[in-house]
Amino acid sequence: MELNQQKLETALQRNNTYLQFQLHLHKTVTSTNQILWDLLNTGAKPGCVVIAQQQTAGRGQWGRQWISSPGGLYLSVAVAPELEAINSYQLTLGSAWGIAEQLQNCGIPVGIKWPNDLVLEHRKLGGILTETKVTSGIITKAVIGVGINWANSVPETGINLQSLQQQHSKPISDLSMLAAQVLLGIESGIQCLCQEGANILISRYLNLLTNMGDIVYGSDFTGTVVGVTSKGELRVRTTSEIKSVITPEIYLQPGTISLGYRTPHKSQLHTTPENS
Repeated sequence: MELNQQKLETALQRNNTYLQFQLHLHKTVTSTNQILWDLLNTGAKPGCVVIAQQQTAGRGQWGRQWISSPGGLYLSVAVAPELEAINSYQLTLGSAWGIAEQLQNCGIPVGIKWPNDLVLEHRKLGGILTETKVTSGIITKAVIGVGINWANSVPETGINLQSLQQQHSKPISDLSMLAAQVLLGIESGIQCLCQEGANILISRYLNLLTNMGDIVYGSDFTGTVVGVTSKGELRVRTTSEIKSVITPEIYLQPGTISLGYRTPHKSQLHTTPENS
């Protein structure tokens, strides 16, 4: 199903007031993030959006490739948060919370798997990649890239939203309406971060985090997920010694571990980053 720009613009006009989206729709691109950076370098403003149904060179977290087969939703949004670079992961947390919350409001019970995955029925629905430009320690420009499985093929650990809706009700009728909800979700997440602050955002993010209470295992410790820091680190309360020093809580940085998708209630800790 093709994206309908008029339908998308109409859906956004009823709600969009913060980012003021300017839309650029494509069927196929190399990378929506890269196309958007090119637009920013030629004068595009915050709120500029690039949307495609396929990417030939999609980028994932930590330099991984994002498989972007036809039929999915791939979009990138430009923001200018004036945020300290050390807090860059707040943009990802805000976008994850905002999208999940927006889809929940549509009747789709989406959750968040730390740090940047959107999950449905314990399987991966989508992911987020945030890239930034930093000047004097401040993020002056950022591009938030999102991929959502709509009608594209997915692996066993993934889930396709269109096929799920065929089995149940259809709160989102087509790809254009999905794009509208994702954009409005990003907007609400960034607005929460910039206007209400990181503490409020993190509390809302934790309400939708599916990993709370999960048991994680390392080579020399076992622990329980108890939260996320404002920098995006996973807070784990340990139950064993770490290098002969007992600590009640440790912080694990994004990209250093993978919580996996094998079971809904128990996650195995790995030492290599997960492809997101």
